[in-house]
Amino acid sequence: METYPRAAVERAMKVQEVILRAVARKITWAQAGEVIGLCERQMRRWKERYEEFGYDGLFDRRVGKPSPKRVPLATVEEILRLYQEQYADFNVRHFHEKLREQHGIHLSYTWVKRALQMAGLVKKSRKRGVHRRRRPRRPLAGMLLHLDGSSHAWFQDERRYDLLVVLDDATSEIYYAQLVEEESTATVMTALREVIERKGAFCALYSDRASHFFHTPKAGQPVDRQRPTQVGRALAELGIQMIPAYSPQARGRGERSFGTWQGRLPQELRLHGIKSLASANEFLRESYIAEFNRRFALEATQPGHAFLPVRGKNLDLIFSLQHERTVNKDNTVHLGSCILQIEKSHWRTTLAGCRVTAHQHLDGSWSITYGPHIVGRYSREGLPLLLEKTNPRRPKAVEKTGAPRPWKSLRDSHFPTATTTTRPTPTLNQNRTLHVL
Repeated sequence: METYPRAAVERAMKVQEVILRAVARKITWAQAGEVIGLCERQMRRWKERYEEFGYDGLFDRRVGKPSPKRVPLATVEEILRLYQEQYADFNVRHFHEKLREQHGIHLSYTWVKRALQMAGLVKKSRKRGVHRRRRPRRPLAGMLLHLDGSSHAWFQDERRYDLLVVLDDATSEIYYAQLVEEESTATVMTALREVIERKGAFCALYSDRASHFFHTPKAGQPVDRQRPTQVGRALAELGIQMIPAYSPQARGRGERSFGTWQGRLPQELRLHGIKSLASANEFLRESYIAEFNRRFALEATQPGHAFLPVRGKNLDLIFSLQHERTVNKDNTVHLGSCILQIEKSHWRTTLAGCRVTAHQHLDGSWSITYGPHIVGRYSREGLPLLLEKTNPRRPKAVEKTGAPRPWKSLRDSHFPTATTTTRPTPTLNQNRTLHVL
């Protein structure tokens, strides 16, 4: 009998014992497979080998033979060196992609991960928690969008910024991704307006219960839908439903996406030498969002989309911070330290005592509306801007062109011999005396 390692001998003895107990019908072949860690069908193959070759048939025939799939030591050293010198902050999936694309090393993801773990360069993943059932995706793009922010050291230094991301539930396609100083009502409105301008109005928005999305009277309690926030009011005007999430697990699709962002974006910014907020946002807008969608976006289960065009809606007014105010007797509106003066309009003498709406736009400028009328536009500092004045009773003058006028042709047809009498043109001489030529 050949010489086998001690571990192989002990395993063969255990397999023999289990096979004999199964042959004696003290246990079933399924139970025998559970003891050895094999299926019932494989246990019967071991029984046939035992009957044909005896005890030697229970040894693994690969023992002592080198694997035909073994990786050369030089390749292993190159992989470990690359990870330590260039990609130490990459996750394993991202590092595996770089090995294939940049260095031409085509090894399986599992092999690379185990090699890094055995070398002590990557920690093993923690044990998963309780079993949860994944919520199925919406069948059409535009039916449900996720919006959330993630605070992280995106430049790998002491600076922390919020990454605002809008993704589609049906396809995981990223529609918007920008770094901001802090997630707020204004930054959220900017993201939503850009998506709606490019794609159209969608059906529903799924988000957490931050104060700019919902008003929550008491922590842990349901949101108060009777007191909409500025974001809630803007989406309600467009007919978009807002859905609050009551746990991080409920937003699992968005949370997993942020895990991918945090494991890739800082490294990409470092490789491209990007250190400023403006340059990072330009990089996201110009190239990286498209690359991210190319790797991770999926096809929707049904063709088409649920986006609707926005017609007859003034997005400048909808996506603004609105404040209800009463006009003072001097036709001014006070907004903190800012005083907005309303000029006289042709359709009303004064607006004193009227209830108006002051709009603070996303660019910082102001405007005041009274019903459907815009009665004033102002700069960030409150200085009045030119407001286009139109008289609803009189149509705009038609620009003079060379096109024929029907009334003129009608007049010429009725009076073909009419002549025009030219009046004398009065002139003034050097002595300021009026003469008629």
